[in-house]
Order: sequence, then structure tokens, then C-alpha cells
Amino acid sequence: MPDPTRLESIVRQFGRKRILVVGDVMLDIFIRGKVSRISPEAPVPVIDVQKEEAYPGGAANVARNIAALGAKVSLLGRVGHDAHADCLSSVLAAAGIDTSLLLKSDSVPTTVKTRVIARTQQVVRVDKEKREKLAGADLDAARAAIGRAAPSSDAVIVEDYGKGMVTLPLAEAVAAACSKHQRIWTVDPNPDNPIVWPSPTAVKPNRNEAFLAANLPVSEDPGALGPLGARLLDLWRAGMVLITLGEQGIELFERGGGRYHSPTKAREVFDVSGAGDTAIAVFTLALASGATPVEATELANHAAGVVVGKLGTATLTPDELLASFRA
Repeated sequence: MPDPTRLESIVRQFGRKRILVVGDVMLDIFIRGKVSRISPEAPVPVIDVQKEEAYPGGAANVARNIAALGAKVSLLGRVGHDAHADCLSSVLAAAGIDTSLLLKSDSVPTTVKTRVIARTQQVVRVDKEKREKLAGADLDAARAAIGRAAPSSDAVIVEDYGKGMVTLPLAEAVAAACSKHQRIWTVDPNPDNPIVWPSPTAVKPNRNEAFLAANLPVSEDPGALGPLGARLLDLWRAGMVLITLGEQGIELFERGGGRYHSPTKAREVFDVSGAGDTAIAVFTLALASGATPVEATELANHAAGVVVGKLGTATLTPDELLASFRA
């Protein structure tokens, strides 16, 4: 276990860092209420709405996590010319996130996920999205934005939710800018969008994503992780691969043979949604703050352990993160 005093000094550096998040941004809408009766029109429940909430989703949730940890964060993503884009910009600004890099697309609407929840039970989810690969003027604008933002950023996170924003040309633009300015860049990949990443600092898949990317059958066997990690390091030409394993914690693989396992830190699990967003946010922010890969892994794992104990796509503060090491 890394020295707690050392970890605290790393976390205290978070507020001095700036991170650029690039990827698929979304708006998460939660409609909460109670079931009053069954509809006379169809055998479905009627929800009496009591509360509506809007939160940043996808790459925007990664940015929200970074802002909650005290760092400055800019977000590059694609939204439409619609009211949902205005709503997303508003909630991002309220969280202290720089939205000046958001691209307004003429062909793609803002991605929205609307969840209807009766008390604590999700009744239905309605998705509004158009999966269209970033190209043409939007790609040119994204490249230009990366070129402007990378020099003043301490690290870049590429967050792929498979909606079309993240493509190989975009990844190559990030790689070129980070190489030129010697910046850390990390990736949260999507198995439906296989990209041969151009030598990122680290890639963070979950267990299923890792096995799918390696074209191997998904396995719960800890013995399968060693060959998996080595295969992914070569496939993605990455400096590190960080695999999140749910209740089994996190496994770190480094180029050159380094390997480290961090058991789960979760005490209670209420909601695992968003835990991966928190993990890559903290891991990248820790690396940018001078942490070793092992220290960054421990911090990411503790952070994920905190947020799964909260309902919804939650965030945590530096004090909550530090408190988890004393619990």
C-alpha cells in the first residue's frame, strides 16, 4: 500500500491541474415519481412525477468528476442545435466546467438518456441519439480545439461511449498534440468502436471491454488476466492498461512487465453507474499530479469505492477521497 502521507500530498495537487476531456457528451435526465395506478390505455404503470433532474453524462460526467475534485477542466464534445444542448451547457457551467470547446453540430442532435424512476425502481429508459462518425467540418473544428487546448492542459482524457465523436483521426490529433507538448493522455475505450490507439499513456477498459478488445472469451478466472494485460498493451501500444474488475478491484499492467492488483475498496454498493468515469478521472488526475502508476491506481480504486456507495452517477470531493484511506 502506498504511503498515506504521500497520497495526501498528491490529492492536494489536484486543484492546481487542468484536464482536457474529449469524447461523447450526453445529458442524463431523471424523472422521479410514484406509481399511482395502471393506465386504462395499456397495461403499464402511470407515474405521478414529483421531481425532474438533469446531469452531465458520458464524457461530461468525467469532466464533472474532475471539477468536483478541484481541478480545472475543459470539455470537447458534440451537441446539437437544440434545447437539450442549452440544458447541458447550463448544468456544466454550474459545475464549473469550461464549455467553450463544445461543438454545435448541424447533423447530430444532443445525446439524451431519460430515465423514469418510480421510487427507487427504474421503469423505463428513453434514448435520443444519432450515431454518426465525426468527419468534415466537425472533425476539423475538433482538431483545432485540441491544438488550442492541449498546451495549457496537464493531461487529456479520451472518453469513448461509441456515439461517433471518437474516431482514429481524432485520437491521432490527441496523440500528436500530447506528444508535441509532452502531455499525459488516457483512454476509456468502447468495444463497439475498435481503435488501434496511437501509443496512449494508459487505456482503462472494464473486464468485459478488455476481453472483447483482445478477442478472448470473457473470464472471471484471475489467471486469465496476465495474458490479457500483455495482449492489450501490445494491441493498444499503451504505456499502461488499467482493468476495472468490479468487486475484484483493479488490475494495473505496465509496459516492461510491471503488474499491480488493488482489491476493491467499496464497503457498500448502491449504484455502480459512473464508477468507471470516476476511476479514469482520478487515475489521470493523479498521474498529472506526479503519482506513480501504483499510487494512481490506489487513488482511482478508492475513489470508485466511494462513489458506488452513492445513488446515481455520483462524484466525490478530495476530502472524501482522503477519508476513504482512513476508514
